[in-house]
Amino acid sequence: MILKTAFRNMLRQKRRTSLTLLTVLGGFTLAAISIGWSDGTYAYIIKTFTQHRSGQIQVHRNGYLDKPSLDKRIRDYRSVGRKIQETKGVEAWAPRIFCAGLASLGDKTAAVQLTGIDPDLEQRATRFNRNVLRGRPLSGDSSHQALAGKGLAKILAAEIGDEIVLLSQAADGSIANDIYRLSGIVETGDETADRLGLYLNLADAQQFLALDEDVHQIAVTVFHLKQVDGITREIRARLLEQGLDVQPWQVFAKPFYDAMKADQKGTWIMLLVIVIIVAVGVLNTVLMSVLERRREYGLMKALGTRPGQIVKLVVAELVFIALGGVLLGA
Repeated sequence: MILKTAFRNMLRQKRRTSLTLLTVLGGFTLAAISIGWSDGTYAYIIKTFTQHRSGQIQVHRNGYLDKPSLDKRIRDYRSVGRKIQETKGVEAWAPRIFCAGLASLGDKTAAVQLTGIDPDLEQRATRFNRNVLRGRPLSGDSSHQALAGKGLAKILAAEIGDEIVLLSQAADGSIANDIYRLSGIVETGDETADRLGLYLNLADAQQFLALDEDVHQIAVTVFHLKQVDGITREIRARLLEQGLDVQPWQVFAKPFYDAMKADQKGTWIMLLVIVIIVAVGVLNTVLMSVLERRREYGLMKALGTRPGQIVKLVVAELVFIALGGVLLGA
């Protein structure tokens, strides 16, 4: 009886019902668009950051993430890569070498972050060649060629074909130095990486740093971001006996993850404001409705209606309107 009466009351005051319905509809639509926009934006940023740079999962020697060192290496990386590739959901993997050094060209010198990559595997995993702004990508063979970040090339005033002298310390304690010909300029979108980045073929980097066949990192990309946690656990189980540390992007890219989570809190605050505005608008309409119908409620009480039933009647009307607004908003 209460539901039937509530539905009739809605139709009896069409203007008031329409205004309340529009308020709920507008609030729901704004909230849905805000949540969808936020989720889509963060998903795109995460995919761009991990798919084209760091990978969604990384494998290192235990302790490397806490304190990187030339000596914390992954041995026999090819067998490790085969085990990773056999894991369901893995798209590709790519070995990498990292080291700090100095690069010189003429009378100019700059600190560099040396990165050794396998051009074929890196292209398959992160589409690295799309970052080559000018020149040509690294070849698959050891060729003493190098790619420089856009910012680094500007600091050194380097042009395609110039010879860059690279100086660092090798894993055996000796001074590593060699000359590499610049074959291309790279722009990754990361200003710091472009200012410090110097990329060598993996074989050249291994020879330069006396690393034999070892690497420092294996970056892994997956087909679906939602499967990262499960794939991480499976790879970790496969490599358990080899003393390797397997971590998802939320761990090795923690500053980026923390910044994203902090930004998401701002989105939820905005949603809270929308909900409060809608709630105040609906409350105002309901209060006006109740005040206008005091005589009606007085007559209902005189006929024996209990106060609790009147409250249920008002709430039932509001629920019908809210459901209508949500359905239309959806």
